Amino acid sequence: MEVRKNNFQIVQKLQYTKDKTWYLLAENSSILGPSLTRDKVIRVVPESERETQILRAAFNRLKVDLWQPSSPFHIVEGTVTDVRVPQNATRSLLPYLQQANIHYTILISDLQKAVENQTGLRSYRNRRSLSGYNYEVYHSLEEIQDWMHHLNRTHSDLVHMFSVGKSYEGRPLYVLKALQTYQTDPAMRKMLTQLYFYIMPVFNVDGYHFSWTNDRFWRKTRSKNMRFHCHGVDANRNWKVKWCDEGASFHPCDDTYCGPFPESEPEVKAVAHFLRKHRKQIKAYLSFHAYAQMLLYPYSYKYETIPNFNCVESAAYNAVNALQSAYGVRYRYGPASSTLYVSSGSSMDWAYKNGIPYAFAFELRDTGHFGFLLPEMLIKPTCTETMLAVKNITLHLLKKCH
Repeated sequence: MEVRKNNFQIVQKLQYTKDKTWYLLAENSSILGPSLTRDKVIRVVPESERETQILRAAFNRLKVDLWQPSSPFHIVEGTVTDVRVPQNATRSLLPYLQQANIHYTILISDLQKAVENQTGLRSYRNRRSLSGYNYEVYHSLEEIQDWMHHLNRTHSDLVHMFSVGKSYEGRPLYVLKALQTYQTDPAMRKMLTQLYFYIMPVFNVDGYHFSWTNDRFWRKTRSKNMRFHCHGVDANRNWKVKWCDEGASFHPCDDTYCGPFPESEPEVKAVAHFLRKHRKQIKAYLSFHAYAQMLLYPYSYKYETIPNFNCVESAAYNAVNALQSAYGVRYRYGPASSTLYVSSGSSMDWAYKNGIPYAFAFELRDTGHFGFLLPEMLIKPTCTETMLAVKNITLHLLKKCH
């Protein structure tokens, strides 16, 4: 007998996330691109306003790659700041910090070795076997999409694949719709009897592909700017909710560039259109990012309590406890603005402002020891614990909290 379902849920993924939502699909990048030999990642925590100003000025001047926070603007007293320092800047920055009596810690001493250690020396053929698709290694965009096609062909009773649009470079934006499960887990059966799950393994397909072929740490889209030689927009600052306000940049060369206008990026426009079309039925929106070990909810663009705070906060509290029960990994949780930093134009805030009552952003493992280079051996535990949190949130919303 066919069970009628009237709820929708989309699980979205931006680049550098470790999402794996059927069996949380893992992704990250290869060792291709410019050499990172002797590039370092350092951590510094400013202890005064003086140190804050020195760091902001130095990082702006040297154009270093901030891993966290996303912009020098967000560096304030007490902010844990992880920064990738190119070899040619190491000779000037590190002595400068010592001279200014600013303490720093070296997290990664040779970035090239760390990138190579992340994926090891597995054969290419091993990665590409579809029948035995390995969920515990990182895959290229082609491999991920081949796997989606394979699932769609061989398990059409479980999933349905479709595209919501095309990227700037013309790549399809594929989504999997989960219909049912073979699992005997009663919680999974309950969820898939009453809900559809829409799973988008890779949101920023162009940027993700580029991170395999050219720049391992690329994070923006790949759209071109006519006036500047810089490429791309921060896809999580391009949504039409307090667009390009605090926490976003108007400069096309910045990592937090908000774009020339809201939904300027075809990827954002396509997903926004899909969400708008189904927003009356959508009950939750989850996005997955790295890194920080946090579970965030609105608002991100302002310090203000959301109307259904009690229900959302309760769901977050139970989710992080469920997550911790697997391996003891602790996640902080709370409104994004106060737990992380103020940021405008995010997909999470947009989803919430468009009537989706539960909108969350996961910042997955870890807290900086590996940063964007989470080893493959940590994919499975990260996915296992994250899935516990996702299931917990889903079961919470089925209880119809008021």
